[in-house]
Amino acid sequence: MKPGMVPPPPGEESQTVILPPGWQSYLSPQGRRYYVNTTTNETTWERPSSSPGIPASPGSHRSPLPPAVNGYHASGTPAHPPETAHMSVRKSTGDSQNLGSSSPSKKQSKENTITINCVTFPHPDTMPEQQLLKPTEWSYCDYFWADKKDPQGNGTVAGFELLLQKQLKGKQMQKEMAEFIRERIKIEEDYAKNLAKLSQNSLASQEEGSLGEAWAQVKKSLADEAEVHLKFSAKLHSEVEKPLMNFRENFKKDMKKCDHHIADLRKQLASRYASVEKARKALTERQRDLEMKTQQLEIKLSNKTEEDIKKARRKSTQAGDDLMRCVDLYNQAQSKWFEEMVTTTLELERLEVERVEMIRQHLCQYTQLRHETDMFNQSTVEPVDQLLRKVDPAKDRELWVREHKTGSIRPVDMEI
Repeated sequence: MKPGMVPPPPGEESQTVILPPGWQSYLSPQGRRYYVNTTTNETTWERPSSSPGIPASPGSHRSPLPPAVNGYHASGTPAHPPETAHMSVRKSTGDSQNLGSSSPSKKQSKENTITINCVTFPHPDTMPEQQLLKPTEWSYCDYFWADKKDPQGNGTVAGFELLLQKQLKGKQMQKEMAEFIRERIKIEEDYAKNLAKLSQNSLASQEEGSLGEAWAQVKKSLADEAEVHLKFSAKLHSEVEKPLMNFRENFKKDMKKCDHHIADLRKQLASRYASVEKARKALTERQRDLEMKTQQLEIKLSNKTEEDIKKARRKSTQAGDDLMRCVDLYNQAQSKWFEEMVTTTLELERLEVERVEMIRQHLCQYTQLRHETDMFNQSTVEPVDQLLRKVDPAKDRELWVREHKTGSIRPVDMEI
């Protein structure tokens, strides 16, 4: 299969259509074809035309699909067993009896799909592999449609729930990084206080001469270094710790809202699926009743039997209409869940990229502050180096002797 093309389903495009550059064709969960511009993320139900301003299919209109809609992936390969299958490709409402009709063609269509937790997927043995929207990016929107077995128990975890767990774990990691930086700040503050205290120590304060000047500068350099580390700790707080701690303060609350929204859509989907099953069962009973009354008519002709058949036929037709309505509502619910899943998973992907980039930038700021601190620390000892190079014992001796000399006359021998 060539990139940008998907085999058209029965009843739609009868031949492969060459799309303009940058456009790809996909199928919604109900089998309705839509088009995605992989450059601009624009989506439309209308087949794009190569000629600007000329619509390709009259009467079609642009739909409020999400900015980028998933070209979901089927489970036809060993790497993706049925438990991890992605979204189903189905016909639109015109094929709404797939879930309930007993005709051979509809039954065959039903065998082409499987239902897992009320979500309809293409059967891996009959459905060709579906194209991914972002085949080279391992995007969230391509790989989290089905549920996954919980390794801790016998239950399952929804693919969307796994994404939420990753988001919340990322928020926790970010919080722990902020706590780590806070501990680093505390070390800097304690170190600065100890340096400042040591700089005030009076030990060896009576050293004289050029060596005494160098020693005094050593003590002063400690006070200067203490100031450097205090500034470093203050910048760590304002430029690293605080942004890490405050980034998306309401993130957990927002994720819960998002979780509840998707969960509500899944509940609605389960409810619609139950209605389909109930309507299918009712149709089967009505068809069985109609068949039984038809057999009675063959045995014994009477006006009453014919009337019963007409009544049974009306009930069977009504049951078929009810099933069509239930299937249509189910498909609408699944389509809504599909679109919200695409929009939300892409948003979660964007948020994760944003979080990682934010942390990277602030850690880069941390290393930059460290480099600056090392440079400032080096500058505090440069005056010490200069004075140490000027230490001159001979000069110091001369100055000291001049100041403290008691006399230059040497003693001589005593005469008799």
